[in-house]
Amino acid sequence: MKLQLQIKMNEALFLRDPENSELGKNILKHSVQLIHKAGFEAFTFKKLAEDIGTTEAGIYRYFENKHKLLVYLTCWYWGWLEFQISFHTNNIKDPTVKLKRVIKLLATAVEDDEQTNYINESLLHQIVISEGSKAYLTKQVGEDNNQHFFKPYKDLCAVIGGVISECNHKYKYPKSLASTIVEMAHIQNFFMNHLPSLTDFGKNKEDREIISFLNDLVFSSLKKE
Repeated sequence: MKLQLQIKMNEALFLRDPENSELGKNILKHSVQLIHKAGFEAFTFKKLAEDIGTTEAGIYRYFENKHKLLVYLTCWYWGWLEFQISFHTNNIKDPTVKLKRVIKLLATAVEDDEQTNYINESLLHQIVISEGSKAYLTKQVGEDNNQHFFKPYKDLCAVIGGVISECNHKYKYPKSLASTIVEMAHIQNFFMNHLPSLTDFGKNKEDREIISFLNDLVFSSLKKE
């Protein structure tokens, strides 16, 4: 019997909980596939309905619009990633080793998690890299923030910031460094694969080079304090 990972989501993001029905799970599953294939701009509920074999109205019963669906998916990913970090660092006592493990998890390609058969984390990881910033780089970011839409991302960065503080409790910018690590892991991956002249990793296109870069950046910063 396989364990099913349950991530608690902000109820303001959906009209009906998609994880409580087969149609809802199909909406999540096929949304990830379509957004990964065509991009968020080209993605519509009409195309999603055709792909699933349901009605567009049926999808609107779950999500008010595609923006909230994107926020839902990115927040789901942040919650899943926080669980992975907690799981993989749980028994590590040395904070330096722990932080290096966190950096590796952030910068390494993700494999699909069998605990969640309705979401392909490997594809979702690529969506977060290429489309994730569209969840909050919007005119309504303040309103969305007031509804606590980005709490999973903040919680993830708080966990990483806590590990940073364990490494050096005198370091003044643990939150800033935490969010920088997350964003840089993604943007360097995107540049490596699509705009290689903006990185030093375009030739080999290997995650381990980004990991080495982030380790150098982070621990050089921590040593200065």
